[in-house]
Amino acid sequence: MARQASSGKVVYAALLGNALIAATKFGAAAWTGSSAMLSEAVHSLVDTSNELLLLYGMHRAKRPPDLAHPFGHGRELYFWSFIVALMVFGVGAGVSLYEGISHIRNPVEMESPLVNYAVLALSFVFESGSWWVAFREFRAAKGRRSYLEAVGVAKDPTTFTVLFEDSAALVGLLIAFIGIACAHAFDMPMLDGAASIGIALVLGMAGIVLARRTKELLIGEGAYPELQRSILDIAAAQPGVASANGVITTQLGPNQVIAMLSAEFEDRLTTPEIEECVRQLEASVRAAYPEITGLFVKPQTEAAWKSRRAAMEAASLD
Repeated sequence: MARQASSGKVVYAALLGNALIAATKFGAAAWTGSSAMLSEAVHSLVDTSNELLLLYGMHRAKRPPDLAHPFGHGRELYFWSFIVALMVFGVGAGVSLYEGISHIRNPVEMESPLVNYAVLALSFVFESGSWWVAFREFRAAKGRRSYLEAVGVAKDPTTFTVLFEDSAALVGLLIAFIGIACAHAFDMPMLDGAASIGIALVLGMAGIVLARRTKELLIGEGAYPELQRSILDIAAAQPGVASANGVITTQLGPNQVIAMLSAEFEDRLTTPEIEECVRQLEASVRAAYPEITGLFVKPQTEAAWKSRRAAMEAASLD
């Protein structure tokens, strides 16, 4: 629950910042006629919508298991995070690209460029605040991993999605500033349109990265390696377990994991004793990791597990 609260704080901070920035940018774009400013306004509006989608996904993911969804609804968040990535790529980048090409073909002289500078400076302050909240939470969650590695294994998409959005927004603000300044200094309005194309490229790259990562979460991937190792350690220490052969996990949501454990029990145990051993094992694992919503224990020899594992590794190479 603490992790969800942290994620919610990041999204709410981004929502408030982007809503204020979008309104300010649209006003400045209407006043000055700047293409880059209009692209930035659309970008902030898309980001605001994205935060609403993330909050909706977080709300839906909290629903308890039911007969139709016995393991809960955790992947709702992954689905809506994927939609957010498509929004960044399709709407944000698409509109910015259209605006850029349109203003290069039909350049319009800017009015009151100083208004744009003031809005960009104010937007940079707001975006930096939102970015810092997301960065601080992401840094706390990554542990000893590098930042690149942490994005590749992160199970909660909300924090890194907001971090990517805000990073793209800061880069976009810098591009918009350069484009507006150059268009004003050299009296070349088409440079303002060129800045919009630059913003589109930044949003396009951010959308591709986010879509690829959230797709991996959506179709299903294993839990953190350290969690898997810990499950094996707990199983190996359980009385009656001769060997903990291996474990297969699936991440259903930021705080929902399904685990399938292969274990060989001591030959002396009777069927009721094996059942009690499994019950105690499940209790120990869930006490250590409440996010494990389902644990399935398969009595299996080590040789049978190795054969199964070898088949899975061979399939992954095809």
